[in-house]
Amino acid sequence: MKAVAYRQSLPIDDPHSLLDATLPEPPAPTGRDLRVRVQAVSVNPVDTKIRRNVDPAGADKVLGWDAAGTVEAVGPEATLFRPGDAVFYAGAIDRAGSNAELQLVDERIVGRKPASLDFAQAAALPLTAITAWELLFDRLGVARGDQHKTLLVVGAAGGVGSMAVQIARKLTGLTVIGTASRPETQAWVRQLGAHHVVDHRAGLLEPVRAVAPDGVDYVMSLTHTEQHYEALVELLNPQGRLGLIDDPATPIDIRAMKRKSISLHWEFMYTRSLFHTHDMLAQHRILDELADLIDAGALRGTMREHYGTINAANLRRAHAQLESGSTIGKIVLEGF
Repeated sequence: MKAVAYRQSLPIDDPHSLLDATLPEPPAPTGRDLRVRVQAVSVNPVDTKIRRNVDPAGADKVLGWDAAGTVEAVGPEATLFRPGDAVFYAGAIDRAGSNAELQLVDERIVGRKPASLDFAQAAALPLTAITAWELLFDRLGVARGDQHKTLLVVGAAGGVGSMAVQIARKLTGLTVIGTASRPETQAWVRQLGAHHVVDHRAGLLEPVRAVAPDGVDYVMSLTHTEQHYEALVELLNPQGRLGLIDDPATPIDIRAMKRKSISLHWEFMYTRSLFHTHDMLAQHRILDELADLIDAGALRGTMREHYGTINAANLRRAHAQLESGSTIGKIVLEGF
């Protein structure tokens, strides 16, 4: 089968950083696995982080943790899908990725593709939507319909932020403040439904206080947590909750949160699949509910750029764009 592989950590402008390859097809699915013919993928920061940190160099490995495609075969214990079903999913970080024509994936982390989206549009959603959903409801503990509280989303124009703003607006009564630094990203966050959009380039404290003088109750810190940490602790109300998904470049001193009894919550959407948690099926349910919300017009897709065919050259271009730190929404590729 056709695939895009990597063998060692190289800068993305090196033509050997990602390579077109022909690899063996995955075997017939066992257990609850599905074998999916991949029709579209999207690219996430996790792809670039893993590509930059493989050591030592070795055999071909396949990146890619967002896909939409068609089920070709199901394992003997699979009950949720049948051959021919159109699906979307983010996969598992400890298994081969989606940048290949065929992929094995556990049905418990797969959802039905939204009928109103094509495969490319659907591929933009799973990882970021699950991350936003889990961070909001499972980690921060926000209740649906929550009223009279405020959520701050730092980095609201990116993939996770784009979904977090929408989900919070549609499924809760929270006042949503998003941060974005450029006119085009600020406009995007407003289109997604944020009540307020502030520029975080000169610091968060004063811009957020201008729109939320009483402070904020929840924070989703999606990028550069170490830069904003002191301001976030200052802005959070007593007993507030701070959630993050990034890897702070420098340590943060959690003792600063003690006086206000602020709680810290990590979100890593691969935890359920990596540890085969008892509630692993939750991601299937999240994706199916997201598909229902999209088909009902309550949520919109976040695809912004279509980079063409799934091949090494186009994926190198997508990785380079993500590494620039200026991406709005999601980049997708389609077909081999």
